Amino acid sequence: MASDTADNSKSYIPLAGLAGDGWSKDGKATATCYCGAVQLIVSLDGVVNTFVCNCTDCRKITASMFASNFTVKNSHFEHARGKDRLKTFSQSKTIASGKAMTNYFCQECGTLMYRVGERFPGVSILRIGTVDDFSLHETRLRPRQEHWTKERVCWFTGVQGVEESFETQGGSSRL
Repeated sequence: MASDTADNSKSYIPLAGLAGDGWSKDGKATATCYCGAVQLIVSLDGVVNTFVCNCTDCRKITASMFASNFTVKNSHFEHARGKDRLKTFSQSKTIASGKAMTNYFCQECGTLMYRVGERFPGVSILRIGTVDDFSLHETRLRPRQEHWTKERVCWFTGVQGVEESFETQGGSSRL
């Protein structure tokens, strides 16, 4: 589904991962891990921000050069299944603020479902790619900001038409 020819007003839930039961309706959508063991229900009214992050932590934790994220109020997402299948990893050593960031992974397939940071009370950071309705990636969840642009690799020119923010200071560049 190419974004230049797609009808992004309609749900598009491709075969992506093994769950096969993702949905989007009435301002809510599912976010599912690759194997389907963990599924969240997100109320889109609770989305606080959408952004691409180039920080070194996001690069390492996603095994990619950047991460596409959205923050959502904790009161606006719930576990549909698999909460007991999440494993956590928490640390503060590489976090610029020195405050802990806890990562919640599916213990079966390893998908990072969300992150919770001491610096960001009341919200969680989810990966846009876990949302099952791919039309939302193009619309409601399209990144509005790009963080840590000084950490961006030279071959990625950045996200067009977004606000750049959270520049590095003194070489440290992590959420």
